[in-house]
Amino acid sequence: MEFLKELLSFLRARKKLWLLPIIILVVVMGGLLIVAQGSVFAPLIYTLF
Repeated sequence: MEFLKELLSFLRARKKLWLLPIIILVVVMGGLLIVAQGSVFAPLIYTLF
């Protein structure tokens, strides 16, 4: 949690809050690929990329 607080304060101090949606999207997509790796939906998800 300390890393997230530090990242948020860095983005706020440097006026780079526009990067926050991009970071969230990358984390969600990465999590989706990791979770779907062994599931039935894996071929469907891999065709999206």
